[in-house]
Amino acid sequence: MADLKALADAVIKGDQNSAVEITKAALADGAPAESVLNDGLIAGMDVIGVRFKNNEVYIPEVLISARAMKMAMEILEPELVKAGVEPVGKFVVGTVQGDLHDIGKNLVAMMFKGAGFEVIDLGVDVSAEKFVEQVKAKDAHLIGMSALLTTTMPAMEQTLKAIKDAGLAVKVMVGGAPVTQGYADKIGADGYAPDAASAVDLAKRLIA
Repeated sequence: MADLKALADAVIKGDQNSAVEITKAALADGAPAESVLNDGLIAGMDVIGVRFKNNEVYIPEVLISARAMKMAMEILEPELVKAGVEPVGKFVVGTVQGDLHDIGKNLVAMMFKGAGFEVIDLGVDVSAEKFVEQVKAKDAHLIGMSALLTTTMPAMEQTLKAIKDAGLAVKVMVGGAPVTQGYADKIGADGYAPDAASAVDLAKRLIA
């Protein structure tokens, strides 16, 4: 039987080559795509998420692990589709209008992919209209908005208003260096997370 613990370890170490090889071998051995995803890739990213929250690893290590997971996912994705494995949820993420910072957003996108979400990454400087349009187009369950500048934080409030005006039943999470739980409450967001790993935990609670 395929050694999915070894796959999780490869993700934790950020060893892209091993992650790809073990994924290929596991599928060749007849391991179900869903268990390769859950017991291998997601299990590995879960460990990284916990270590990141506990300050045992930092952003560079998380990015290296996420890259290993992404390479393995490229092989696994067609098999998941064939097997009819549904994502945990659909997550639209972007940095709000006027803000061009993307490191935090990219990290969140990677962590969500690592947790089994389908991620629709809209990039930076995303208008309220674009968020609304993509939620409708993709039938998304969740939105993640990021801002690094205090001057762009009002765009979060404007986007939330546009989502409400459009009558969309979608959960909205906000984050970024200047953003606080108090601000999230004030603008009516469904949740706030201080870091990417906490954001995944929050998202799972919001769509449970």
